[in-house]
Amino acid sequence: MKGIKITYWVTTALVALMMVYSAYAYFSDPAVAQGFHHLGYPDYFRVQLAIAKLIGVVLLLAPVGPRFKEWTYAGFTFTFISATIAHSVSGDPFFMPVIMLLFLAASYITLHKLNGVKTA
Repeated sequence: MKGIKITYWVTTALVALMMVYSAYAYFSDPAVAQGFHHLGYPDYFRVQLAIAKLIGVVLLLAPVGPRFKEWTYAGFTFTFISATIAHSVSGDPFFMPVIMLLFLAASYITLHKLNGVKTA
């Protein structure tokens, strides 16, 4: 049980830190803004995504109900899959969103093991 708890917190912390870092970069780094333009997204989407990521981090780390947790994991899953598709279609490296999706999956599975919920 201790190993599962450590795995949960390490993978969850990695996802949370990456999301906070990317949200900060979305707000402050002109190269990131240009990257969004390169991918074909409007500038306001970058701001909306940064805010959504920060809200998601709060919900991921806070002791909230299971429905909020499920929606948070779903939102990050959609984000990582969409990022993978957007980067691969534009010819950019797409390994980072895939790695983050794997960390998110590990966090999700270990959360359910800690809570005694059977996963597929």
